[in-house]
Amino acid sequence: MSLKSVPMIDVSPFLSGDPAGKLAVARQIGDACRDIGFLTIVGHGVPDALIQATYDTAKAFFDLPEEEKNKVARPAPDQVRGYSPLMGEGLSYSLDEATPPDLKESFSIGPVDVPAGDPYFTGAEAGPHFAPNVWPAEPAAMREIWSDYFRAMEQLSAQLMRMFAVALGLPEHFFDDKIDRHISMFRALNYPDQAEPPQPGQLRAGAHSDYGSLTIVRQEDAPGGLQVQNEDGEWLDVKPTPGALVVNIGDLMMQWTNDLWRSTMHRVVNPPRDKALGSRRISLVFFHQPNYDAMVECLEGCARDDLPPKYAPVSSGDHLRSKFVKQTTFGAGVE
Repeated sequence: MSLKSVPMIDVSPFLSGDPAGKLAVARQIGDACRDIGFLTIVGHGVPDALIQATYDTAKAFFDLPEEEKNKVARPAPDQVRGYSPLMGEGLSYSLDEATPPDLKESFSIGPVDVPAGDPYFTGAEAGPHFAPNVWPAEPAAMREIWSDYFRAMEQLSAQLMRMFAVALGLPEHFFDDKIDRHISMFRALNYPDQAEPPQPGQLRAGAHSDYGSLTIVRQEDAPGGLQVQNEDGEWLDVKPTPGALVVNIGDLMMQWTNDLWRSTMHRVVNPPRDKALGSRRISLVFFHQPNYDAMVECLEGCARDDLPPKYAPVSSGDHLRSKFVKQTTFGAGVE
């Protein structure tokens, strides 16, 4: 039976190290990843104060004049760093669907603790994945707070990947050496009030699936929010819960599991017109992506005689780069 809501899971028994608790949490996570590809987690251990400080600095940045924000504009289409303006992207373009650009603006950073002088991070094969972060002059605390938030998210992501491994019947630390030099990204997304009606087919964020291993979202309770599509094609609201984080798996995890787990279509819808003013919302989104040279291919136990491997092996870096070029390309030139 297709799920009608996103399950909530307390992950603290896994984080406590209790063997029975680990198995129980992993079982719940495996069920959610097979059924809908989304879950809401509590007991994750990320301090509320850090989440709030990250939100507050994001809001302060987006409240700056456009001229100031553009001083830290995204350097290049394949460098997901700095500021992207309102309607600067269209997520549905990653699926080769032509819709108007999204009604959001964003600020993005990548890894914050890149070792100096290591050719893995600076060589040609690294491409743009470890490009320097771009920081605004104001708010002055943004760099320190966001760096701390990035570190908290990478630690939580590593734990979630261990939960995934146990859920898949693999050794708990199976993914560790595939994510120890990850190319993840953190973005704050600002969805402003909509004084004017959107264009036909235009959303705050168009329907799409995420690209990497998993995504962690702190969302806000405001009109016009996150929706996920279940197996029946119904769009379900993902209700914000105080202190909780939303987690979904991405395309690479679906490929790793040979489609046994679902990288689910989701979107951010517009507010009703009678609530369009006062509907502003800010989301904090961490996109976890394995090491750029990690090869993603069908995991042991995820293929059988009637379900042979569906995907050719692909590196994490090549897959990510192709998707981001698409989502910033509009019109007839979509690749």
